[in-house]
Amino acid sequence: MGILSLEKAYQARQVMAWLVKGVTDWDRMSDLPLKDRTRFKEEHLCTISSHVVDRKDDRSAVKLLVQLEDKALIECVMLSDGTGRKTACISSQVGCAMGCAFCKTGTMGLVRNLKDYEIVEQMVHLRTLDPTIGHIVFMGMGEPLNNLGALMSAITYFHNPKLFNISYRKMTVSTCGLVPGIRSLGELDLGIRLAVSLVSADDETRSRIMRVNRTYPLSELKKALVAFQHTCDKRITLEYCMLGGVNTTPEAAKDLASFTAGLFAVVNLIPWNPIEGMEWRTPDAQEIRSFTSHLDRLRVNYTLRMPKGRGISGACGQLATASRREQSLNSSRRWS
Repeated sequence: MGILSLEKAYQARQVMAWLVKGVTDWDRMSDLPLKDRTRFKEEHLCTISSHVVDRKDDRSAVKLLVQLEDKALIECVMLSDGTGRKTACISSQVGCAMGCAFCKTGTMGLVRNLKDYEIVEQMVHLRTLDPTIGHIVFMGMGEPLNNLGALMSAITYFHNPKLFNISYRKMTVSTCGLVPGIRSLGELDLGIRLAVSLVSADDETRSRIMRVNRTYPLSELKKALVAFQHTCDKRITLEYCMLGGVNTTPEAAKDLASFTAGLFAVVNLIPWNPIEGMEWRTPDAQEIRSFTSHLDRLRVNYTLRMPKGRGISGACGQLATASRREQSLNSSRRWS
């Protein structure tokens, strides 16, 4: 009831049921009394706190630019796999503090954490595109395990049978390798899937590309993954962004084989998605074939992911809005 001043508690459930379907327009909420819908519109009350300010489409993805209450901007994406399955790629922070050298979000710095309802509202916006979206990957802007409280609260809403009713096994949390967060997620033992951005299985290379490795090197990361698997008994995805000439060598394949030994894991090979201003190179087809042939000989379990959303800057590593300074200035203007 709250700010809407609804007369009956069940009316609040009716509003939520519409939002879960992706309906945010009062006029379409046909089971609410007409007098209430009229009042909400006259008082300029919104169904949710954020709104979509831009949309970009390609054949495999739709990207939405979402403006929050304080004018901060985030992006979320609906991905299509060609079989009819739709997946929501959702952000957990405005910007990111981790500074991974191949990722555009990292160039923003961290503006702030998202609230749980701001995470949930992204799904509402994406369901306006397709109300059947039934999978979620927390692979958008930000490091999910750096905002664990809000993340888990949002996951509770997504899982609730009376709301989104999405199985835990249809949700994947992706991390750059925050060991304490992996341990915390494992202790919850909810059946949520875990993906780790590995990029390199060599400490020196990974520390150069991913600052997190300087705090939690590969040996600590693997211990945390083994413990997670022991508790949760789930296959882990190791996301391996292929950077031409950097982590696609025979030596890199041997390092990867060594790291995956003893893990129930699949390596998700992702050719780097080009980002303006970054000097990394996307490996060509021959380089990818050479690398995968080494992995085959070493019996590494892997899949090669075809890029989705690259044409709209909606693919892995490409999500970003304004910088931390620009978004902070916008917020100051909004609340001054």
